[in-house]
Amino acid sequence: MTEFFQKYHKWLSLIFAVFIILFSISGFVLNHRKMFSSVSVDRKIMPSEYKIENWNNAAVKSTLKLNDNSILIYGNIGIWKTDSSFASYTDFNNGLKKGIDNRKVCSVFQSSNGDLFTGTLFGLFRYDTNSSKWSKIKLPTHEQRVVDIIEKDNQLLILTRSHLIISNLSLSSMEVKELPQPVEYDNKIGLFKTLWVIHSGEIYGLMGKLFVDLMAFVLIFLTITGVILFINKKRLVKKARSKKNISNIMSVNSWNIKWHNKIGWITTFFLIITTLTGIFLRPPLLIPIADVKVSKIPGTELATPNAWFDKLRRIIYDEEIDRFIIATYDGVYYSDNNFESELSTFSIQPPLSIMGVTVFHKIESNTYLIGSFEGLFAWNTETNEVFDYVKKESYKKPETRGAPIGEHLITAYSKDYKDGEIAFCYNVGAINISNNEAPFPLPPQNILDAAKISLWNVALEVHTGRIYQFLLGIFYIFVVPISGLAILFILISGFIVWWKLHKK
Repeated sequence: MTEFFQKYHKWLSLIFAVFIILFSISGFVLNHRKMFSSVSVDRKIMPSEYKIENWNNAAVKSTLKLNDNSILIYGNIGIWKTDSSFASYTDFNNGLKKGIDNRKVCSVFQSSNGDLFTGTLFGLFRYDTNSSKWSKIKLPTHEQRVVDIIEKDNQLLILTRSHLIISNLSLSSMEVKELPQPVEYDNKIGLFKTLWVIHSGEIYGLMGKLFVDLMAFVLIFLTITGVILFINKKRLVKKARSKKNISNIMSVNSWNIKWHNKIGWITTFFLIITTLTGIFLRPPLLIPIADVKVSKIPGTELATPNAWFDKLRRIIYDEEIDRFIIATYDGVYYSDNNFESELSTFSIQPPLSIMGVTVFHKIESNTYLIGSFEGLFAWNTETNEVFDYVKKESYKKPETRGAPIGEHLITAYSKDYKDGEIAFCYNVGAINISNNEAPFPLPPQNILDAAKISLWNVALEVHTGRIYQFLLGIFYIFVVPISGLAILFILISGFIVWWKLHKK
C-alpha cells in the first residue's frame, strides 16, 4: 500500500505542479488587492474571452445623466463623459489613482446641489469642478469600499458593504449607522461565505490572511523541492552509471528531502483545510452549498454583532411610500420607519445571483428593476409579479436547481441611450432590449486602450480556473475540483509515506 501512495504521490505532484504553483501565487495576489491595485495587464495578451468588444466583461456598471444633459458611463472601465448618442467619450478619471483597479467604479451620484460623488473599490470621491479632478473623502469606517450613494432630505446616504453612512451634503459631518437586524434573524451566515473566509484566511483578519499566504509559499516550496528530488534521481542514475562524482547531488537531495518532509508533515492539516474549502467555492461543488446557512464561528471575523457584515449591495429610498429598500447578499429587505426597527423581507422576490445585485432602480409605483447574474426583472412588490425584462414575459421558477446563474448575466442597465433601453451582459455585452433595430454603439478605441485588466482580476481568473476556458470550453469548471482533489491526494499520500517510511 505504501508503494501505491509513494508512486501516485510522485506522479500526481509532477502532473499538477504548474497548477499548484499558479494557484498559490494567484491566491497571494487575491489576498492583497490594494497592494497590487496599481498593476494592470494589457488585454491584448489575454485570451480572446477577456477582450472588451461590446461593453462585455462587466465594462459598465451604470450611466448617469447630469444636470447639463451630458452622460457619465462608468464601471470597470473607469468614468467617461459622453452624450445620449454614446458616440464619443472624454476621460473623466482625473484624480483617481493609476491602475484600472483604482478606477473600478461602483456608483456615481449627483446631489441636489449639483455636486458629483463616486464610490469605488477603495473609497469615496468628490469631483472638484475648479480643478476638474476627483478628491478622496475619508470615511469614518474601517472599510472604504462604497457600493451605492443616494440622497434623502438634503443628506447623503453612503452605503458600504457593511454600514450606512449618513452625511450632510458638504460631507463635513458623518454618522455611521449599523442597520437593524432583519425580522426573525437567526444569527446564521451562508456556508459559501464561511468557506470563503476560511479559504482566504480573512476569518481571523490580517493575521489569518498572512497565515494563508504562508501556506501558499509552503505549497510552492513543497512542489519545487519535490520536482528537484525527481530530477536529481534521474541525474544520480545517469552519473552513477558513468562513475562520476555524485556527492553534490546527494547533498542537495539530502537537504531537499529533509525539509520537504519536515515542512510537509507540519503543515499537512492546514494545507488540507485550505484546499478542501477552495474546491467548494466553484461549480459544480458550489451548487449544493449555495443556499446553505450555518452558525457563525465564535471568535472569528464572522462572529460580528453586525447582521449585515459584508452583505449590503444597493439602496433605494422610495419617496412615494416613504420606504427604504436594501438589496443584500441574503435578499431584499425594507424599512418603513427610517431603520428604527428590524428590517422586513418580501415573501416573493426575483431570483438573485450569489454574485450580488448589479441593477436596482425604481421604474413605476411599487415596481423596481432588479438585475444580477440571474437576469433582469421588473418586480412589483404589491402584486408579487416578477417579469423578465429582457425576454418580455412573466418569470417562471425552474423546477430543478442548476448553476446559480441565469440566461442573461446582467452587469448594468441604462435608459439614457436616445434609441432605447440597454442591458449590459457579462458575456455578450450591450443589448438594446426595447429597440432591436438600434444597437448600442461599440466602445471607441480610446476606451479600449484604457480598459486594461487588473493584476488582481488576472489572478482571480487563474485561481478560479476560468483562464483555461479558451482551451477547455465549458469543461474549465472542472479544473478547480479536479486539481483540488489531486492536491488533497498528494497531501494525504505524502503524509502517509512520511509516516510509514521516514518516521520509522
